[in-house]
Amino acid sequence: MMTHDIASSVAVNSAHTDHQQVIDDYFKALYQRNVVLKVDNLTQSFDQGGSRKVILKEVSLQIHEREFVCVIGPSGCGKSTLGRIIAGLDAYPSGEVIVDNERVKGPSASRGMVFQGYTLFPWKTVKENVMFGPIMEGRSKSNAERSAREWLDIVGLSKYENHYPHQLSGGMKQRVAIARALINEPKVLIMDEPFGALDPYTRQKMQKHLLDLWRNIDITIVFITHDMDEAVLLSDRIVVLKANPGEVQDIIEVPLARPRHPDIVTDSQFLQLKARINSIVHNPQPEIDPALVEMPDIPRMTPLDTYK
Repeated sequence: MMTHDIASSVAVNSAHTDHQQVIDDYFKALYQRNVVLKVDNLTQSFDQGGSRKVILKEVSLQIHEREFVCVIGPSGCGKSTLGRIIAGLDAYPSGEVIVDNERVKGPSASRGMVFQGYTLFPWKTVKENVMFGPIMEGRSKSNAERSAREWLDIVGLSKYENHYPHQLSGGMKQRVAIARALINEPKVLIMDEPFGALDPYTRQKMQKHLLDLWRNIDITIVFITHDMDEAVLLSDRIVVLKANPGEVQDIIEVPLARPRHPDIVTDSQFLQLKARINSIVHNPQPEIDPALVEMPDIPRMTPLDTYK
């Protein structure tokens, strides 16, 4: 019995060592890739009631080619603001954001953006929605149509190319939005809580579909989420922001081998990492929004005996 226990212990230790070596090799190779996105000392603020409200403060990070990075943090930490700045949708007064060796000064085909809302044109068909970007870039209609069909095939929506957005499910709409973002072949895809409005089953399917896409195309993904399970499941590294103002609190490597199956959410290592991230995000407690502190008492407007 004792011999059996020793043998079992040796086998477990050996498996752990092998797993750690796989993870170490993975990150060693990742850090040898070119840096495709560099955020250096980024600060963002705006006027609020006569004073200056700082949203992001001295945020710095580097993301490598083909890396999948999730950004997470408490409400109000500036996650979406960071995504919009990287996409070129918001100007920034201080610091620097560089994508593919070019300073971000506005929107560009080198960066695609997918929002939580589907942002599809309701009067255009699925195919026309996906064609929109290439046509705006000056490509011919026939060229844009050919590319749109290729991407609709990739996301599994070829037979819906002549449907309109109102005829699609939520998950299908988001796949159209992803195809529309990827058709311009961006170096970086920014996704701002893209699955937040989906039901749990559809969300899980979309997470798997996104990982399949990422594994098979040349794309770097910056994925903004408030869901810790989602962050651990998807990412190579997790950027944890703290709120008021938004600062990088930690950047965490995810030591889980790929490919990952949704069932991994019950794995002990997954749960330990999730608990670690949860403790970073919520301890210490973020500063409470003043608007929540001043919530008024609600006066009773219905007699107590109205409902039995």
